[in-house]
Amino acid sequence: MDEMEEELKCPVCGSFYREPIILPCSHNICQACARNILVQTPEAESPQSSRASGSGVSDYDYLDLDKMSLYSEADSGYGSYGGFVSAPTTPCQKSPNGVRVFPPAVPQPAPQHHLLPHPASLPPIPRNSCITCPQCHRSLILDDRGLRGFPKNRVLEGVVDRYQQSKAAALKCQLCEKSPREATVMCEQCDVFYCDQCRLRCHPPRGPLAKHRLVPPAQGRISRRASPRKISTCTEHELENLSMYCVQCKMPVCYQCLEEGKHGTHEVKALGAMWKLHKENGVEFEACLVAQCDALIDALNRRKAQLLAQVNKEHEHKLKVVRDQISHCTVKLRQTTGLMEYCLEVIKENDPSGFLQISDALIRRVHMNESQWGKGTLTPRMSSDFDLTLDSGPLLQTIHQLDFVQMKVPAAPILQLEECCTQNNSATLSWKQPPLSTIAVEGYILELDDGNGGPFREVYVGTETICTVDGLHFNSTYKSRVKAFNSSGVGQYSKTLIMQTSETGLPPCDIQSIGTVAWFTFDPASAHPDIVFSNDNLTVSCNSYDDRVVLGNTAFSRGVHYWEITIDRYDNHPDPAFGICRGDVLKDVMLGKDDKAWAMYVDNNRSWFMHNNSHTNRTDGGITKGSTIGVLLDFTRRILIFLINDEQQGPVAFEGLEGAYYPAISLNRNVQVTLHTGLPIPDFYTPGEADPTSSVC
Repeated sequence: MDEMEEELKCPVCGSFYREPIILPCSHNICQACARNILVQTPEAESPQSSRASGSGVSDYDYLDLDKMSLYSEADSGYGSYGGFVSAPTTPCQKSPNGVRVFPPAVPQPAPQHHLLPHPASLPPIPRNSCITCPQCHRSLILDDRGLRGFPKNRVLEGVVDRYQQSKAAALKCQLCEKSPREATVMCEQCDVFYCDQCRLRCHPPRGPLAKHRLVPPAQGRISRRASPRKISTCTEHELENLSMYCVQCKMPVCYQCLEEGKHGTHEVKALGAMWKLHKENGVEFEACLVAQCDALIDALNRRKAQLLAQVNKEHEHKLKVVRDQISHCTVKLRQTTGLMEYCLEVIKENDPSGFLQISDALIRRVHMNESQWGKGTLTPRMSSDFDLTLDSGPLLQTIHQLDFVQMKVPAAPILQLEECCTQNNSATLSWKQPPLSTIAVEGYILELDDGNGGPFREVYVGTETICTVDGLHFNSTYKSRVKAFNSSGVGQYSKTLIMQTSETGLPPCDIQSIGTVAWFTFDPASAHPDIVFSNDNLTVSCNSYDDRVVLGNTAFSRGVHYWEITIDRYDNHPDPAFGICRGDVLKDVMLGKDDKAWAMYVDNNRSWFMHNNSHTNRTDGGITKGSTIGVLLDFTRRILIFLINDEQQGPVAFEGLEGAYYPAISLNRNVQVTLHTGLPIPDFYTPGEADPTSSVC
């Protein structure tokens, strides 16, 4: 508490506050001291008093006093402290701000707070008196209430009383039971004050206690105040010291809190390291700020040097042009001067025939020389002005806008469940930032697992808040989550959302429920340019006589799938092909010509299976207008089967299929077909068990 002592002393008398009052400027002063520093303004004096004092009104530079503040806060002088006397004719001193300060009639001793006069015995305060705060030098005119208009600081008075009592109280023995005696020593190791009797009884100078250091009580008080604080203990586990810091809860914890409490799964760090980090955080931040500003200043200085170099280069170029023109004019002047001297000598010639012989040529030379001088020889080729203007406006605007940004990682995004859905083997997810989050976000990272409970993998990184993921497995359960990031780092994950792709088309009790029902259309994005789409991309035809390929917009890699194509137009007996393919199949040849497609091509009489341009299994039975082609893809057996008008066409077309395949057809301008999807498996087909040796993509 010793450090607080200066706060408890009056700035006028230097002693502890006695009946302190609060000035409007929030500073405190003793009531008696306030009376001692009161001054009277010149307006309060009567003309008779002024004449009796021997001073006229003109002797003073009166101020137009503001009723709220007599002086400005910068004013620092108000004469000298003095008390009021009853005789108004006492000579006055003139203060620097034009106010009369009345000195005491007789020297007065320093105020004795224990012999304060009764308020009724104090002289009345003259009108228009003012008081100046001795700390901030702000002055105020007192109203009719005088000093009674200022509130008393009862709190400060109570603090002063308690402080004086604590100073006056002697240090007592801490081991005396009834009436503690005055302490005579203090043990630094035990941190206990002893009287003589308790020291002999409880702290004998022998054994291990003989090594303890005993000091006088006053010194012990100082050493106790200067000694380091005791180690804090946990509020939940009183016997455990706080040794760790929970980063998530931002509070110190003990080891038992980590083992038993709610902090067991939180990130914790050493308490000392976090204490040091928090203390040095401001210093490091300031150093970083200074370094960044220095880097900007260095960049500005470098740019300044470049601009000065550019100006110097322009200056040298102008000087070079001027020097070249001076040299050219000097040579020309020398030639002209020589010609003039030659002409003067010719005029002096007395031989008529010789003069007439060269006069014409000489006149032509003079005219030619004159015309050369008139062709801009003396016109300056370079202006002395610099056609350079420094555009510093954008940079100044940027400097004025330079400010701190939020240096925190973003909060976890919130998944908008009402906008999240699945369709076939695609999943659409939507998310947003928490409503009260003001942290800048630069992008998001969407992660999905593999549909089998495997590890998460990134499927999208960008600034959008909605994403559709295609190419997932049918009849699979996927887990998804999203997190945000900015320049400060990556935030926490959102809650995990579980999504199911492709529902079954039949009741679960039916054996055919193993087959998944998928709806898809032809894909204009991947089709050959000659393909013509209609009927919401379910009907296609072709503008070319050559075969062109078009794919479906959905790929299959699991389950059993069945779709059909009806023949809407069939002219001149073309050979359309139907089947499956990879995504990089050739689009300008018949389906099955390369190793990326597995197809059946058919005319009006028979059909063939084709893969990698290999034709197999010729089978009788063709198509006409209105015929229906069925395609059955079974990943459990890894086979492909074709049907014509609900009858299987030939044996199993292809076996050993694995990976992802797109439905596909090829046709020319003589054919138009329509796709039908979302169909159940044909009645004749019984799905089998999956081959345990097969691999599924």
